[in-house]
Amino acid sequence: MTGKGGTGKTTVAAALALALAQGGRRTLLVEVEGRQGIAQLFETEPLPYEERKIAVSHGSGEVYALAIDAERALLDYLQMFYKLGSAGRALKRLGAIDFATTIAPGLRDVLLTGKACEAVRRTDKQQRPVYDAVVMDAPPTGRIARFLGVNEEVAGLAKVGPVHNQAQGVMRLLKSPDTAVHLVTLLEEMPVQETVDGIAELRAAGLPATSVLVNMVRPRLAGAEQMRTAQGRTEELARAFARAGLGDEHRAGAAESLVAPLLEQGREHAERVELERGLRAELSAQGLPVRELGLLSQGVELAGLYGLARTLHSQWRTTGTDGRHS
Repeated sequence: MTGKGGTGKTTVAAALALALAQGGRRTLLVEVEGRQGIAQLFETEPLPYEERKIAVSHGSGEVYALAIDAERALLDYLQMFYKLGSAGRALKRLGAIDFATTIAPGLRDVLLTGKACEAVRRTDKQQRPVYDAVVMDAPPTGRIARFLGVNEEVAGLAKVGPVHNQAQGVMRLLKSPDTAVHLVTLLEEMPVQETVDGIAELRAAGLPATSVLVNMVRPRLAGAEQMRTAQGRTEELARAFARAGLGDEHRAGAAESLVAPLLEQGREHAERVELERGLRAELSAQGLPVRELGLLSQGVELAGLYGLARTLHSQWRTTGTDGRHS
């Protein structure tokens, strides 16, 4: 899940994890930016570097969460491929790991995506996947293609060995039908433009741009199309207000004081409806499924989060999360 900052991508990622867990499934919700946004949403303690059960979905489904830390992921990597458990811990004490992830920003992305992909591929004793789905609250749209594509660069630099094999394995998964990239946006010009640019970059990199989720959609008021025609009819509307008891029927000025601000609000709403119509058309032109999530009037809290999960589940009952019918 990616999106411009402020579009609510963490909230939508959490709602999707809940939706995918319905019916007794198990999902993992992964955070990679170190903001502890998942813990705040679910009103729990900050997530450690371990998979922790944080919610139960409808039908006894389970949602686990993991906040991936690049330094801890590098220690895992050193142990997994080079058996450097104690030596890796010594490097951490010396500050070498922090130094390595700082001077090589791409290394952080390799570690973060690699840890998430390991969770996807992990199986139990019966060789069944531990998780039915893994949802990543990924970096913003402006750098999502570079974040997901960094392993391809690493595979090109390291021609042989475990680093090369790991990077190739991650890219095979990210470019496979098992991966879906959903872009969260708002019906506003800058988020929509960044979404369009992000789709183009993902496609150019051979990565799966899968669907667009329009978040925080305001309810459309009845009669929005007629609001423009009401402009300039202040006196007529004031008399109607007065007859309805909104002001003094014999003193139109009292009703006019009510009409003017209402007309201004109506004009602004009509303009917004027109703008949103154009933005919807721009999103539809990208050739991806576009789904809409309503604005949570009470703010984002657990009840609202579960409500969004129900909406997503109902929207995807006939169309899978990858855009295919299921």
